[in-house]
Amino acid sequence: MKKIALAYSGGLDTTVIIPWLKENYDCEVIAVCGDVGQESDWAGMEKKALSSGAKKLVIKDLKDAFVEEALWPLVKAGAMYENKYLLGTAAARPLIAKSLAETALAEGCSAIAHGCTGKGNDQLRFEMGIKAFAPELEIIAPWRVWEIKSREEELEYLKARGIAAPYKDGDAYSRDDNLWHVSHEGLDLEDPENEPKLEGMLKMCTVPEKAPDKAEYIELYFDKGIPVKLNGKAMKGSELVAALNKIGGKHGVGILDMVENRVVGMKSRGVYETPAGSIIMEAHQKLEQLCLDRKAMSFKTTVAQRFAELLYEGEWFSPLMDALNAFVDSIQQTVTGSVKVKLWKGNIGSAGMSSPYSLYDHSLASFATGPLFDHHDASGFINLYSLPVKARSIMKEKLAHEAAASQKDSHADENLTVLAKGACSGGLSAKADKKAVAI
Repeated sequence: MKKIALAYSGGLDTTVIIPWLKENYDCEVIAVCGDVGQESDWAGMEKKALSSGAKKLVIKDLKDAFVEEALWPLVKAGAMYENKYLLGTAAARPLIAKSLAETALAEGCSAIAHGCTGKGNDQLRFEMGIKAFAPELEIIAPWRVWEIKSREEELEYLKARGIAAPYKDGDAYSRDDNLWHVSHEGLDLEDPENEPKLEGMLKMCTVPEKAPDKAEYIELYFDKGIPVKLNGKAMKGSELVAALNKIGGKHGVGILDMVENRVVGMKSRGVYETPAGSIIMEAHQKLEQLCLDRKAMSFKTTVAQRFAELLYEGEWFSPLMDALNAFVDSIQQTVTGSVKVKLWKGNIGSAGMSSPYSLYDHSLASFATGPLFDHHDASGFINLYSLPVKARSIMKEKLAHEAAASQKDSHADENLTVLAKGACSGGLSAKADKKAVAI
């Protein structure tokens, strides 16, 4: 019998897809779930998958790999899609797709199915990842081919087959969560005029107004762009992110309401919670300000934008992304040191930083003259630095003089012409007068 591997989450869509695949493809379904730190009933997930008709459930623990292979490269790059979104969903998809493809091959599957809709970004991310590791396998996307049109029809489909629906009334936002973030879409958020109802929506964060009145200070230590210690304690990546989520979430840090541009061309609105990510990215940026020179920082901004776009668009396994990662790794060699931040009611404030690779020199930065700087040197520097401006100004002045001279010559020619015409006209008039007298 044909085997199909399904990217399984245990949600409504994938619960419906299992019986749909069996009915339409006469197949066995191998449900595959990648654990990237999402909140889930892991103990009951296998029972849920089997009761929906799956042959078996394979759970892959990807939490550490998610942090080490996806999140830390993202942090080092400083990547934020459209300068705001910390790419929580996008960062997890390549790793899940790779694990899904590897599991499908190991299980002897001939096809892979996923529950992504035709409107979303995830269909692109999953399928590009699958093609990178299992290009020979067929890909089935039920939402692009079946006749089910809505959540209500999905519920009716399950009811008709006696399958319990994993659906909670009153909390029906479309969500994606993992160790890095929680995203919320749908319902009242689909109208951009509506203010988000944060108090009933948030999962990681406290509403900032209800966060503690007393600020909390924390210290992060980075090694070559990667956070390795929190408040002096060494931690592996997944532990550090989880700990920061609790601290930052308590203070209402990392809440973003954003309208973004999807790859398929439409705009969508979502509310994101990324407490640990927001703290880490802010601290990392502060450390870079201390350790990178002006031109390196400027070019890295361009790289960060392109990195974010590639990740958002599903091109994690591409030659360009490999090249960008190589550049980022190179430039992060000196981004080492400590950063202190102050957390208070949704805000992340800077509270000091230090690095053995700091390019900040007090004798240079101070208004007082130090041994490394002579104010007289500035004159020659400014003369050379402003030379292109000076040359352009001289050129413009020269052109203006030439234009004025040309205009003056033109006026002179016009005056001569007028005089000549007048003289000629006067001579004819005199001849005409003499002829009249003669007559």
